[in-house]
Amino acid sequence: MQDAGDVSLALTAVWTIFGYLCGSIPFGLLLARMGGLGDVRSIGSGNIGATNVLRTGSKKIALATLACDMLKGAIPVLLARLAAGETAAVVAGVAAFLGHVLPVWLKFKGGKGVATYLGALFVLYWPLALIFIAIWVILALAFWFSSVSSLVGSAAMPVSAWLLGHTHLILPSMFVAGVIFYAHRENLRRLARGEESRIRLRSSPPGAQ
Repeated sequence: MQDAGDVSLALTAVWTIFGYLCGSIPFGLLLARMGGLGDVRSIGSGNIGATNVLRTGSKKIALATLACDMLKGAIPVLLARLAAGETAAVVAGVAAFLGHVLPVWLKFKGGKGVATYLGALFVLYWPLALIFIAIWVILALAFWFSSVSSLVGSAAMPVSAWLLGHTHLILPSMFVAGVIFYAHRENLRRLARGEESRIRLRSSPPGAQ
């Protein structure tokens, strides 16, 4: 007879793989190509996320990318929670985030994972997602740097989880924040040199930085 612990571990592994595969779908790349915008990796930062898609000049496709990237974080968490409980949900969310950052289909060269993380947070504990959004918006309006908003928002999540009593999310959010900081290492270097691109809401031609 199979041990209950083995079953739980197997289920967690299944949801880890499912989360990763969902997160690894490169919606920014696919939607940009479908919209006739070419390969989004060849412009701006080379990122497949919504911020870089916005540099193509298409707000609609950038918004669609943001929505899809959030959903690929939210859906695995929701399904894993319903099928296997909270631990599986947390693992699925982290896996989806890693899938976006390190997608197997793109030789493990993906995006920064912020939107996917945010989608997972909405299902795991929505107040954290709202705190992240509030920090992001305030800093974006103050400095117009997407990278700064994302970095500070991610760094605030472990502390926020602790203050709100969701201690099971502290270590996962610390891990995610660490990966986000690593994924933003080039942005940090550009910020230090004063060369970081600001958020552009007006349409700009492909190739604009």
